[in-house]
Amino acid sequence: MKKDPLLKSLSRALRDEMTPAEKILWGRLRDRRFAGFKFRRQHVIGPYIVDFYCAQARLVLEIDGETHLGRERPDQARQLWLEGRGLKVLRFWNTEMYDDGDPVMEVIWRECVARCGKPNPSPPTPLPGEERGEDC
Repeated sequence: MKKDPLLKSLSRALRDEMTPAEKILWGRLRDRRFAGFKFRRQHVIGPYIVDFYCAQARLVLEIDGETHLGRERPDQARQLWLEGRGLKVLRFWNTEMYDDGDPVMEVIWRECVARCGKPNPSPPTPLPGEERGEDC
């Protein structure tokens, strides 16, 4: 399925304007630093842009701030749409990333492992030119 060019452009702009909480989480997820799981940021899925996505675990991570207050219905509809396609959505508040980053990472790790069916310990860094598969 071809991605909407407007959504693709918006997702690129959002990558440049990440919130401080998203930057903290991205610093822990990027480059397969997180137990070897590959995450994408500001990723287009259907008509939505999700904060973070791990295709291996079919896991969406949303970091919510004050802009989500009063948006419970649209957020719920969005989550139901994503979950209807077999994705799991985990939501965290910005303050959780600031105050409780390690427990948040534990929840994410447990979900990744549960959805992949096996633990995935941090693998060694690949050699230049070496690729890792997308499977769990």
